[in-house]
Amino acid sequence: DGSYPKDEGSSQEVRQSLFVGESQNRGTNGGQNKYWGIGGTDRKMRTLPRNRTFPIRGFQIYDGPVRLTQSTFRGFIPTPERYTSAVGFNLKNTWQLTPRNNLSQLSFHSTVALRAFFGRPGQWFEENDLDGDKNSIFHDVDGSVTGYRDAYVGRADNYLIQHPDCVKIPEWNGAICSGSYSQVYIQTWGAPSLSLSINRDEYPNAPLVLRGINSQGASSQQYQPILMMSKSYSLHWNGPAPREVVLSLINFDKENWVLVGLCYPSDTTFQIMSDIYDRQKNTFDDITDYGPVSSLAQLEAKPTERKYFFDQPVGLLWFYLRARHGRDGHSYCSTKGCERVKVTATTSSKQICNCTAKAYPKYTKTPSAVVPIPAQNPQPCTNCGAKEVVFSSEPWMSYLHTQVKSLSRKEEEKGDNASFITVNKVTMQFSQPGFFLVSVDACSGKVIEEASFMKVDTKMKQYLKTGIPKRSIVLLATRGQPEGLVDVAPHLVSFGLAKAADVHNKESLAMWGFQGASSPPTWISLQAGQEDDVLGLQERYLPLSLETYGCLPPSTEKRKDLELLKKATEQQ
Repeated sequence: DGSYPKDEGSSQEVRQSLFVGESQNRGTNGGQNKYWGIGGTDRKMRTLPRNRTFPIRGFQIYDGPVRLTQSTFRGFIPTPERYTSAVGFNLKNTWQLTPRNNLSQLSFHSTVALRAFFGRPGQWFEENDLDGDKNSIFHDVDGSVTGYRDAYVGRADNYLIQHPDCVKIPEWNGAICSGSYSQVYIQTWGAPSLSLSINRDEYPNAPLVLRGINSQGASSQQYQPILMMSKSYSLHWNGPAPREVVLSLINFDKENWVLVGLCYPSDTTFQIMSDIYDRQKNTFDDITDYGPVSSLAQLEAKPTERKYFFDQPVGLLWFYLRARHGRDGHSYCSTKGCERVKVTATTSSKQICNCTAKAYPKYTKTPSAVVPIPAQNPQPCTNCGAKEVVFSSEPWMSYLHTQVKSLSRKEEEKGDNASFITVNKVTMQFSQPGFFLVSVDACSGKVIEEASFMKVDTKMKQYLKTGIPKRSIVLLATRGQPEGLVDVAPHLVSFGLAKAADVHNKESLAMWGFQGASSPPTWISLQAGQEDDVLGLQERYLPLSLETYGCLPPSTEKRKDLELLKKATEQQ
């Protein structure tokens, strides 16, 4: 599940991956995807996810901990109607995110306008004010996202995690900060549907208000804010204080601490205890009562002892949350179990327990950074991103990388002069108007032959019928507006090379066809361009050496050799 309290130790990682927001393949109108509109990368018509306003996110952070490393982003350009970002967050998130979510060794192509985005009020994000929305955060381990090594990036309006040296990024709706961050899982009983308002003493005028979620009946609420460690906070309610509050330390490393003050009526008496909860065994250990001290100064002088101070005139009950044990791996809790503090309150008052007006400026502190923000590194990361795919001379279980660039007469008039077909990074250009075909052996991936025709005549028809070798992947591009362009599609279809397509009044064609199979592969395609809806550069990765093509599988010895080679490469 990835979220506490359901799950306290799992994690997920994505590595060596390429994320493409909008590829050069713009799709066709009228297919299974009914959404059609302008793209961000080239401002041309294309298929769209959901609709033209739906925000595109390459890697969506949700729950956690999740890690993304050694990966590349391309083609993430917003439009006036749609936010588009390489990294984003789950929309309308009601629950926690962990600061242990981290990114490293990432590469962003120049076609990425927004590396990260924390959302804004509006369509799809709604008010963008649910608990998970407000607590959105990730750790930029090496600075490959922000330029600041070991930085944390959170919502720009969340002052529980900030200090004066944080760098605001308005386009992201985010702030780049430094520090140590953990969560406190807060459970309440005895007060229904309360909102929790949390003030950091350094920013008392910028509280974080959490709605909480209800999972155990109307009298119970749960909250899970992310807090900067080694700071003090006050907690307030929009109704009578809960009868019981349990605060669990989540992602606290050993000796991490925060000082918290909970708001109560002045006549309240307390029973405060700490314990360690082993969720798997359902047992409680190290049960210890807290004792009172007479001032906050006394409490701050004994930060490692289990003490509390109740400021009756203000109404704040102060005590430390301190981790006394270490954690293993990605476990939210310590090796001994989940360290908790439980407060049971007794009062006859039904007053609303918001002590903000009395607490400040009495407890206001000067903002400061516990961990200084590092200097920004302006140099791009040289060792980041996913490794590019290397196409081996051995075709087994590999793909053919193809690019087809047709050129209409109107494109030529506008100064575009590029028309070519590329197979596995080998480019074959053609400069004369007409049809250009390249045949590739579907088993080996080797180019067999090239052919060109100025128009659809008897010679070209005969070539399409009998001249293309069997078991061939056939690529076709056009230049200019050759004679017979609108008539060629029926011949391509009748000879089994392509699927039927409407090319009436079209000005350019691009085809990925196949010769030699009784049942054509699902990837065959015939694309047509017209006026401003030009084809541009079209790219496909086609599977090689399939038995359905008529290819023989590699011999047992060859397969063993390939497996040994693969293992040796992985070890290197």
